[in-house]
Amino acid sequence: MAKAVLRRAVAGKSLVVGALLALLVPATAYANTVSVTVKTPGATSGPAGTFAEISTHADCSSGLISGGGINQAIGTGTSSNGNKVNGTSPSPDGSTEYLGSTGVVGTDVTHWLGIGGSGGAVNASFSSTPYAMCFTSNLINHTQVVMNKVAGPISASTVGLVTATCPANTRLIGGGARITPADVGSLKPIASFPTFNNAGHDYGQKAAADGETNPDSWTAVGWNGGGGGTDNVTYAYAICSGNNIDISGTTVKVRFNEVSGPTSATAGATVTAACGGNDGKLISGGAAISGGSVTTTDFTGPGSPGDHLNGSFPSNSGGTPVGDGTTTAAYWTASTHTGGGSSPSTYSEAWALCANDGI
Repeated sequence: MAKAVLRRAVAGKSLVVGALLALLVPATAYANTVSVTVKTPGATSGPAGTFAEISTHADCSSGLISGGGINQAIGTGTSSNGNKVNGTSPSPDGSTEYLGSTGVVGTDVTHWLGIGGSGGAVNASFSSTPYAMCFTSNLINHTQVVMNKVAGPISASTVGLVTATCPANTRLIGGGARITPADVGSLKPIASFPTFNNAGHDYGQKAAADGETNPDSWTAVGWNGGGGGTDNVTYAYAICSGNNIDISGTTVKVRFNEVSGPTSATAGATVTAACGGNDGKLISGGAAISGGSVTTTDFTGPGSPGDHLNGSFPSNSGGTPVGDGTTTAAYWTASTHTGGGSSPSTYSEAWALCANDGI
């Protein structure tokens, strides 16, 4: 009998020790398997004429796009005002665009377009360089593109805002923006950013703020500087994880930065957002030129009708674009520019999306 009691006592102590160990030992940490390689073919010259555009593309030989970007060379002098971003958007083959019916328009896309446009002035320095963010993950091995569009803007100094939202139980990993047609020289996308389809973000009119996690939507904003164009359209693209993937352990964190300017005529500004050490890997980003406070108030246009974007791209900490094949990019830079007039109360914004797939 005494031995039986002793055995029970020893067993009881073992259970207590085991329970204590369970409290002391932290939960298993799972490695982040997200990896991104930046691909870019370099610059394509043009447009050489006014009220025109050129289409360039960057392609993933392996992986899937989680987003992409564009950077432009604009030259100097007043003619530099004429180069503008017309689109930064996904493509199924490097030339075809998703401009038709809205909804899920593509799956497992591997090409990114950088589309440069011109207004009423050009110079020989104009060029556009596209960037594809080639994404791999042991968990998110399929993606889908959701497109939404809105007619306009048609009137001068007005915005056309449209939001694309990922399907339920999927994760937003990037997005893009586009305007058409090219021959309306004052028309351009002035914002492309992550957001949420909820009341707190006014269903896409307020951008995701620094430190927010798991946005589900992407907003594009068109801006018509001089007015005109009855067939103007603004397009938003959301890059989302594929269906039937368990995203419960994944986190996409937003990093955001806003600076004042540019406010003088024929002037530019840059702003950079960064993925920190615990945020995960940079997978995509966004850019805007605006009236400011874009994360707390509905989006408003900048101070001048000629304001536009000249870049939204992966970069180093100083805002210099990264090179082809880079696997360690952690920063996203927006490049903004005014037109021929001063632009009071104007701000520039950049977003970086940082991902951890949690496995």
